[in-house]
Amino acid sequence: MKKRKWSILAMMAAIMMLMLAACNSSTTNNNASTGNNNNGGGGGGETGTVNIGYSGPLSGPAAYYGERTLNGVKMAAEEINNSGGFEVNGKTYKLNIVSLDDKYLPNETAANAKRLVQEHQTPIIFTPHSGGVMALQVFNQTDNFIIAAYTSEPKITQTGNKLTVRIPPRYDGYIPTFTDYAMKRFGKKLAALPTATQYGKDWTEKLLPYWEKQGGEVVYKSSIDFTKDTDFFTIVTNALKEKPDVLFIGGPSEPTAKVAKQARELGFKGGFIIMDQAKLDEMKRVTGSYDMLEGSIGVMPLVESDQPAVPEFVKNYRAKFNEDPGSEAAYNYLALYAFVEAMKAAGTVDDPQAIREHMNDGLKNIPDEKKVYNVPSIGDDGGFESEIVVAAVENGKIVPIELIKQ
Repeated sequence: MKKRKWSILAMMAAIMMLMLAACNSSTTNNNASTGNNNNGGGGGGETGTVNIGYSGPLSGPAAYYGERTLNGVKMAAEEINNSGGFEVNGKTYKLNIVSLDDKYLPNETAANAKRLVQEHQTPIIFTPHSGGVMALQVFNQTDNFIIAAYTSEPKITQTGNKLTVRIPPRYDGYIPTFTDYAMKRFGKKLAALPTATQYGKDWTEKLLPYWEKQGGEVVYKSSIDFTKDTDFFTIVTNALKEKPDVLFIGGPSEPTAKVAKQARELGFKGGFIIMDQAKLDEMKRVTGSYDMLEGSIGVMPLVESDQPAVPEFVKNYRAKFNEDPGSEAAYNYLALYAFVEAMKAAGTVDDPQAIREHMNDGLKNIPDEKKVYNVPSIGDDGGFESEIVVAAVENGKIVPIELIKQ
């Protein structure tokens, strides 16, 4: 009798457990969403997730450069998420940044992008080098994602690619001012030692003919592969044998600063034309002061900007990353805010073409306190139409230099 009673109780307990399991399995998980709803709809308190891709150098000599571009994206995403996310057609979304290391290699950028789109459905992929951008332009329109291109290379917006957004100003806008300043202050003999990347080659092909057209002479021309070279003594020595007045150098800030430092240690007294990828304030961290960079002309450091939103951005960035931000962090920060506002205007989080078509709305609707740069519009070519601001190092200090327009 007891055995039969216990058997009935065991059966009843088993039935109760099955009923509870069935109830639990039918409960809706309101927090899980990949943001793949084409019309951005939803409701009922459900929060969606929009994955934003990033492929850039997070290891090797350009790692700091890659990390700083990523920092800007991550900081904007964190601010947006902490404020409750953003709403599209009545549904709230938050951002998830999915970052992959491409080691500054275009073939790795392409492989990463395929993975980001296929595994994470990213409508936008940030890429901070021209070689990587060009690799993505082969297939981004067919695979349907926007390239958020942090490169000043003009060629990327001359291809007719409808889903490319160039974030910083074109580098050829710097060349007249850089040339005029360096020639007048130091002389007309130029030695070129830029980065060996495609971006460096293209910069060189623009600058050197212009330099010669202004009456200058190119006395030495080579390049440095920062992915392989760590000691620049031989190449800098060979360049200085030709007695140049000006050295044209550039690439990521840290190795570029090492080139400048080695040139000074070898006795070079002339000026430096600094490609826009390298930043004067970031180079100073390597050289120890601006003394070794005397006579350099390059991009105005962000911390010296008079844009109203900059002080708060700098304060928040310092607190989060324990260093001063540069333009790569600030421009990518601004760009993510623009993309989010474009999604809101377009009424979709996963239609890249519609988002791209509303980029002017996106730029216009960025909150004033987030406008670390003044970018009033995006051009027909897909480039942010931002103001170029130039600075030089004079007597150990950063001074603004008036821009010469072509």
